[in-house]
Amino acid sequence: MASKQKNQKNRQKKQQKKNKNLPLIVIAAVLVVAAAVLWNVQAEKSQNAEEADAAGTREEQPESAGNTGEQSDSAASREVQIIKEGENLVIPVEEVSETAQFYPIEVDGTDMEIIAVKDSGGTIRTAFNTCQVCYGSGRGYYVQQGDALVCQNCGNRYTVDMVEVQSGGCNPYPIFADNKTEDENSILISYDFLHEATGIFKNWKN
Repeated sequence: MASKQKNQKNRQKKQQKKNKNLPLIVIAAVLVVAAAVLWNVQAEKSQNAEEADAAGTREEQPESAGNTGEQSDSAASREVQIIKEGENLVIPVEEVSETAQFYPIEVDGTDMEIIAVKDSGGTIRTAFNTCQVCYGSGRGYYVQQGDALVCQNCGNRYTVDMVEVQSGGCNPYPIFADNKTEDENSILISYDFLHEATGIFKNWKN
């Protein structure tokens, strides 16, 4: 009988200890769950912030940015040619295609750029890479989007078939046949003619 009572007391003590430890276990479990929830919230916020930053970067880029690879690759792959008195800019005919080629040059300390492109009929068209109306803005230059050249100041678009067609209006300054020498291998544009055009590049890309 005494043994039974002793065992019962021991069970009661153990149960009391369990009852005392139960709130601690519950609190610990709650803390673990809360920590997991907080971590997930922070991770989601961080991801959202990164996505927002990425979206903001895309929105800040100009509309044509995704389509300027043709110009950037063409111009960036060429060193600036310094054209001095008595010299010519030489454009190899074999380089010219329906993707506009951009030739960076320097004439009398002025940075300039020439566009050469084939139209839909295979004729090579040439022009200064600056707009006849927008050149003074500093942003009156062109990038290619598909088969069109787009002015970065006013947004006007011109197909390659429209290059070297008319003088005047908001389009690339043409370099007509009278201002260049062309044969089956190359197109030559003289220093004298380029020198006369330096004024339209004074604010170019500034």
